[in-house]
Amino acid sequence: MTTRVALIGAGGHGLSHRRTLQRLLDAGRIEVAGLCDRQPVAAHPDAPLDGAPFFTDHTELLSVTRPDVVVICTPPHTHLALALDVFAAGADLLLEKPPVMSLAEHEKLASSCGGRILQIGFQALGSVALAELCAAEPSGEIGVTGAWWRPDTYYQRAPWAGKRLVDGRPVLDGALVNPFAHALMQALVVADAAGPEFRPVTLELERYRTRAIETDDTTFLRLTGADGRRITAAVTLASPVFIAGEIRVGEAVLEYPTDRLRLPGEPDFRHVPGRAGLLENLLDHRRDRTVPLLAPLSRTAGFTAVAEAIVASPAPEEIGPEWLTPHPDGGGSVIAGIDSLVREVADTGRLPSETGVPWARPGHRVALGALPAH
Repeated sequence: MTTRVALIGAGGHGLSHRRTLQRLLDAGRIEVAGLCDRQPVAAHPDAPLDGAPFFTDHTELLSVTRPDVVVICTPPHTHLALALDVFAAGADLLLEKPPVMSLAEHEKLASSCGGRILQIGFQALGSVALAELCAAEPSGEIGVTGAWWRPDTYYQRAPWAGKRLVDGRPVLDGALVNPFAHALMQALVVADAAGPEFRPVTLELERYRTRAIETDDTTFLRLTGADGRRITAAVTLASPVFIAGEIRVGEAVLEYPTDRLRLPGEPDFRHVPGRAGLLENLLDHRRDRTVPLLAPLSRTAGFTAVAEAIVASPAPEEIGPEWLTPHPDGGGSVIAGIDSLVREVADTGRLPSETGVPWARPGHRVALGALPAH
């Protein structure tokens, strides 16, 4: 019998999932049980999904269509309640990243699966390049770098964008926990591959904003593990110069999202093609349980611990206008020299406030709680 798949959150980023559903529908692998969103969603030429029923209430979708698998693509602060409804309906679940807001929610989600399959939408974990890097067992401290540009309109894309709270609930938005979330998740996986499981115990954080938002657009993070190993991340959405997300460990570098890789001894980057689709992987696992899930919930506990600590940290410091210049294309301002700074921080492991950067402020330091056992 063909697997019946439904999508909750069909608008916005949900279009990427609609494209996947259309491709698998055309291949005869699935039936589309239904689509759900609070607002009407126009058909797209890449994903018309002809005949798929549309709902504005996810509980009606679940009760009427009785899907085998559900994809949830909604804001993270809505994930837990929706996931529990999906499990209660007896369906397996692909839950967009990040899965939940806290380790307490992580444990609640894990205990509520009731034998159902749960895959988390960290698509970067399906990267063949990541698998090759992990197999090489690289050694050395890990640095995460990225310098992108997002105009002010980026923070108008959704009611929760750029916010710390919506209706009194914390929101997961900010440079490292949203646009660069895949790079951080990949770094945690690489850390596990480079030695014993990486158990972060200390987080040191500097968060900054260049515009009138509540969250950060420029983030510096240093994670120290129980064994003394470190991950240092330096990312920004306020750069005039583009630097793809890079995960460096010793002499090895993985570039996100291009899947270019350079291993020790190799002179240049090479593209490593291939990404396993997470929905396809879930379907394969349903058919044959010996096929491992690429992104089970247990693999994301470290990310959730870090994200929870970032969201709970003090509000970001503002970088004053004297340190900013207009972006050449308009739409906001950029930080002078930020592309060089993010590389320096990731390479040295020293945060901006430790190197005399004039706009930097002392960071936030917190001990992280114990992660759930796998």
